[in-house]
Amino acid sequence: MRKIILSVTLITILLLSIFSIYLFPEITTLGAHIVALKLDTGDTAWMLAATGLVLLMTPGLGFFYGGMVGKKNVISTVLQSFMAMVIVTVLWVVIGFGLCFGPSIGGLIGNPLPNLFFQGVSDKTAWELAPTIPLILFALFQAKFAIITPALITGAFAERVRFWAYLLFMVLFILFVYAPLCHMTWHPDGLFFKWGVLDFAGGTVVHMSAGWAALAGAIFLGKRKIQKANPARITYVLLGTGLLWFGWFGFNAGSAVGSGSLAAQALGTTTVAAASAAMGWVFLDKILGHKLSAMGACIGAVVGLVAITPAAGFVSIPSALAIGLIASIVSNPRCRQLS
Repeated sequence: MRKIILSVTLITILLLSIFSIYLFPEITTLGAHIVALKLDTGDTAWMLAATGLVLLMTPGLGFFYGGMVGKKNVISTVLQSFMAMVIVTVLWVVIGFGLCFGPSIGGLIGNPLPNLFFQGVSDKTAWELAPTIPLILFALFQAKFAIITPALITGAFAERVRFWAYLLFMVLFILFVYAPLCHMTWHPDGLFFKWGVLDFAGGTVVHMSAGWAALAGAIFLGKRKIQKANPARITYVLLGTGLLWFGWFGFNAGSAVGSGSLAAQALGTTTVAAASAAMGWVFLDKILGHKLSAMGACIGAVVGLVAITPAAGFVSIPSALAIGLIASIVSNPRCRQLS
């Protein structure tokens, strides 16, 4: 049965791709929130780089999680992050972008029909809130956010789910959780957007959705049979943290969708929050009588990166310092309690 479903899926996508120009004709008129491009080469160059940086975060996340699991599960854990790049990219082109940024249906979800198979996603037009970069670049930048979100959840059920079950979960999550939340938060006609919800770079859309999904998955699967296992490679965790920190500059500073002062501010708050959280974590370990560990420093840095994301473009450097410290102080004892 699985072979039949996979065969039908591949054939359907192939045929629709070949005949998409006839089935989904290009729309020449500008639609809602699609405007004429006012190309800025500086903004475009930065967003090209930021898009690559955000994609780099997903394999970085694979190393981060892969180093924490048992030796026999390292490859499968890293592969889960890699497959997120594969499956979500195709899903985003086929229908995901339209669900997130298509014409709004009641402020809850986008109408995917105008943008099926990236029809209407042109290099000659722009998104209303990012008028200086091509629409196709904006769409691909947003795709990287969609890619890493289900990959973030894998830490909750690493070593405990079958590969094909994970792929099915990833597709359903993007369609029924990520897409509506993204539309409501980041689309100008979205419900949360109109309420004044501020999410600079994905604190709600990415991290909260992934966090709640991870919690639901952990509750559903129950306690692990093996409660404690030695991490496979701490060096992988360090490497993953470095890649995440580096890529997060694209994640946060790239969300300014330009190369101006806002991007510089977001870059500054991002690195300061990560550093202060890592420092707070290792210092608190010592205060509480624990040994300083590489794992703790890495977890602290990622805690700071997550904490600053929704506010990266809205707060000052001193505030970012405080956010990182508070996040690590709150998270450290709870992690110790759970472990």
